[in-house]
Amino acid sequence: MQEELIERLIEQFRSLPGVGYKNAQRYAYSIIEGSTERAKNFADAILQAKSKIGFCKVCGNFTDKDICPICAKRNRKVVCVVKEPRDVLAMEKVKNYDGVYHVLFGTISPLNGRGPDDIKIRELLQRVQSDKVEEVIMATNPDVEGDATAMYIAKLLRPLGVKVTRLAQGVAMGSDLEYADEVTLSRALEARREID
Repeated sequence: MQEELIERLIEQFRSLPGVGYKNAQRYAYSIIEGSTERAKNFADAILQAKSKIGFCKVCGNFTDKDICPICAKRNRKVVCVVKEPRDVLAMEKVKNYDGVYHVLFGTISPLNGRGPDDIKIRELLQRVQSDKVEEVIMATNPDVEGDATAMYIAKLLRPLGVKVTRLAQGVAMGSDLEYADEVTLSRALEARREID
């Protein structure tokens, strides 16, 4: 019974992205060896986050309110388009950006059966028109899917007279935005270029 409980805990940790068996085992033993209060706090933090954090109705970022603080207070004339909500957190490391975000919740990927209608492109177009957006910064990951999505959106926005830029290549091709450091992201943001 004891071994089954430990294995169940290990398997729960293994279900997290990037956690292999050895790390999951370490996490499980850490919980078991720690105090009951620590385990309760850990479990409570997970349950609270799961029950109270949702998505901003405007941009799709994580928030515990209907509209996130970024959308509520920032310049809506510049929109930075990202793949996932966690990319907003990465971009926020760059302290000199004062615009808002738009989360696509994926990229165009025909091989994975994801087309333009499967991500939040339509909502972006509506925001651009209703908020009279002047610039859209494409900050999708610098990989084939991210580039294809950026080009597709640029073609849709060009007739609307909106400036569409792409982060400069300070971010390595094939890497994920969330793992880039703030200096690299800051330089990429400053050196962004218009998409042809």
